[in-house]
Amino acid sequence: MSSACLLSVQTGPVAPLGPDGVPSGFVKHARTGAVRVDMLGLDGDAQADLRVHGGPEKAVYGYAASHYPAWARDFPDLSDAFVAGSMGENLTVGDMDEADLCVGDVHAIGSALLQVCQPRQPCFKFALRFNNRQMPQTMVGSGRSGWYYRVLTPGVVKAGDPIVRRERPHPDFPFQRLVAIIYHGQVTREDLNRMAVTPGLASQWQQWARQRLGA
Repeated sequence: MSSACLLSVQTGPVAPLGPDGVPSGFVKHARTGAVRVDMLGLDGDAQADLRVHGGPEKAVYGYAASHYPAWARDFPDLSDAFVAGSMGENLTVGDMDEADLCVGDVHAIGSALLQVCQPRQPCFKFALRFNNRQMPQTMVGSGRSGWYYRVLTPGVVKAGDPIVRRERPHPDFPFQRLVAIIYHGQVTREDLNRMAVTPGLASQWQQWARQRLGA
């Protein structure tokens, strides 16, 4: 974690995606210099369907650069497409992946303070982006989810900024455990009890846990 850094920053507008021109903000473009981060995300970034994308608990999407070679091995015919930003991430991160995170971790990047709150759930637009129906299934099977940040303190970020962990309030709740719960339904009652009361976890998953416990 001490050597983790921000390799690149990407944002994108809503634009047609796939053969039917589905509106999407999936395709991102690299930014140079400092980019403002506010409570709802990066300046210049947009989402097409705010029912399932964007919002305070999906404000900034981070993805590990170390996953890109694995995607190229899984889909060699698409290997040239797997570059920083191609997963739709805002922040491409070096020397850090899901195994290095716990739910609720607080990271200082540039002058912004961000909190890890949930993994990505890939939708059909992920398949459209690469014209391959296996992409969402492969993300789920591999656990290469990336992570969403909520913004605790707005600021500016830029490529080359170090990523410094400021807080780890839940060292007993590895992020990969949350990925297993959400992706594969590998949930115990202990997990549900923990999720229901874990500050920092996205509120939708706290509510989901409480509903499961109530049932």
